[in-house]
Amino acid sequence: MLSDSDEELIEAARAVLKARFKPGRHAVGSAVRTRSGRIHVGLNVECYVTRISVCAEAVAIGRVSVEGEADEIETVVAVRQASADDPKARVVSPCGMCREMISDYAPGARVIVPEGSDSEVVPISSLLPNKYVRP
Repeated sequence: MLSDSDEELIEAARAVLKARFKPGRHAVGSAVRTRSGRIHVGLNVECYVTRISVCAEAVAIGRVSVEGEADEIETVVAVRQASADDPKARVVSPCGMCREMISDYAPGARVIVPEGSDSEVVPISSLLPNKYVRP
């Protein structure tokens, strides 16, 4: 079951996406809560050359880093909006690269992921078993 603060985080991701949704540019929003309670948001940055597109979670983690709280990440969520008239962005699971980034920056982070028609919170370690580590 999600806490009120988890629901607030989802709504922050939805709000930034609703405000900035643009087909072909921004379809995913993310929100990161730090231990201080601050929420940092990000949008995906999509490009025609898809290899250089940047995920919303990476943008939000970058913002957290700029604010000096990279070591304080507590919870991460991403939401996706299908179209401009989609009434409600849905929680999505982070891609593999984002799982690596979240784990690198916050190995103890909680991640909100879809679970049936609802959402649940899981530790990042459960989304990235056998994580790559440098020798």
